[in-house]
Amino acid sequence: MTLNSARSAVRAGVLTAALAALLCTAATTESVASAESPSARPAAVQADVPAGVTAGVAVFDRRTGTFTEQLNASAQFRSASVVKLLIALDVLWNRSPDALSAADRARIDTMLRGSDDAAASTFWSNSGSGAIVDRMVARLGLTDTARPPSTHPGYWGYTALSARDTVKIYRHLLDSAPAATRDYVLGDLRQSTRCATDGYDQHFGIAGSFNRPWAVKQGWSGFSSGGCTAPAAAAAKTDEAAEAAEAAGEPEGTAARTSTGADAVDLSRPALHTTGLVGEGDRAIVAVFTLHPGGTSYGKAYTDIGRLTRSLNVPGASRPAGTWVGTWGSGVRVRTQATTTSGAITTLPAGVEVLVGCQKRGQQVSQPPYVNDWWAQLPQYGGYMTNIYLSVPENQVPGVPVC
Repeated sequence: MTLNSARSAVRAGVLTAALAALLCTAATTESVASAESPSARPAAVQADVPAGVTAGVAVFDRRTGTFTEQLNASAQFRSASVVKLLIALDVLWNRSPDALSAADRARIDTMLRGSDDAAASTFWSNSGSGAIVDRMVARLGLTDTARPPSTHPGYWGYTALSARDTVKIYRHLLDSAPAATRDYVLGDLRQSTRCATDGYDQHFGIAGSFNRPWAVKQGWSGFSSGGCTAPAAAAAKTDEAAEAAEAAGEPEGTAARTSTGADAVDLSRPALHTTGLVGEGDRAIVAVFTLHPGGTSYGKAYTDIGRLTRSLNVPGASRPAGTWVGTWGSGVRVRTQATTTSGAITTLPAGVEVLVGCQKRGQQVSQPPYVNDWWAQLPQYGGYMTNIYLSVPENQVPGVPVC
């Protein structure tokens, strides 16, 4: 028996007894077909909402002009960064993207691609704050959208928004907005970066559940860490900009209430939203708004909204091949090769589920009492992570092919 084999055998012996106490996340795997035809699914599918999660869902099929999913579609949620769609449209109203200054174009690009808060705060302050929301409500005929509470006028992320109003926003972009505006805004949403400028991994929900083509605008609020390697160019926010940002400026437990349309909006529980377009020709519009129990980690919320989104009937969607597997530990890196010395692509949100495409042997990694030389290939990240941090009882993930 080789030394590596002996170590693997020792590890296998201790793993059965110790795994439940040492792993942070229970083992979870889910196989996914490479491309699921909408016709193979029932006409109406009940959204699978994880325990403890409050959700508002709307999925609109542009080909048939009908909703395939509606769950609490009119319920108001604090928008978090989804309101950046309205901010961008307000800036571009009756104005061609070509007419913008270079500085404003750069702000819109980083606001929509990297969900930059400082850019949103600049537009919010310069364009009348809550008046932006009032104007867009009138222009688009929104029924569930309202400016932030008067107690928090600078908190653009406290704008009230619903899933069905979000569908209206995307329908305006696709069907009514000038072609130059449509192509510019959707072009940015198609270039959504995995790491937002504030260091949050924003490729959850739609971006993790479906193959491209898609275009997304995500939102998050009330989490302490997003577990993503932020771009080196991201600058620290000023105190004023951070104060207005939906996450950095929100004191935990805030529960402001007014008698306005935002009266019923929960400002305390962690929020995670995924919205956008899916499929060839932007066939489906998807809006999923979620609230999670206080103290929920970003990785847990990321996993839950992923499971919910994957359960939906989304016409035209192509679903990635692989096996969904839970992870444990924090600061787990995705690397370019199956070695700890290769370049780090990013870090994973602690405890998040990942899609594993295949696995192969690489550098041996030790995390006492575990030793493992198997590595998982993560197609959605374009790299590898050591199997030692996958929540499975064996060195290899059962049922996953060798690369």
